[in-house]
Amino acid sequence: MRAVRFHEYGGIEVLRVEEVPRPVPGPAQVLVEVRAAGIQPGEAHIREGALHARRPATFPSGQGSDLAGVVVECGPHVRGFRVGDEVLGFTHRRAGHAQYLLVDDVHLVSRPAGLPREVAGAL
Repeated sequence: MRAVRFHEYGGIEVLRVEEVPRPVPGPAQVLVEVRAAGIQPGEAHIREGALHARRPATFPSGQGSDLAGVVVECGPHVRGFRVGDEVLGFTHRRAGHAQYLLVDDVHLVSRPAGLPREVAGAL
């Protein structure tokens, strides 16, 4: 699986697409195949190191909190979602710019019919 990560503070030039292990869901987690992902201005400031005193990055780090995608796997205690569901949500892991992402089930909702993925990924 591929993910966008960075190993030092800086501008967009520090971003790299890397091969990383595909995550496995915990009891109340959902594995989402990411189809669209947003980025908040604060996340760019974190990458640049401007928020190091309050929100330091742990290297290697990723970007992206908002996402839209499709459920591909569920932990045993997940309720309300199943494989194949279209979802949108967020993560506190700063890792939304990846092929797959673990998301706590409480941070997901079903993607409303007619809402484009690109819009859902930025909500």
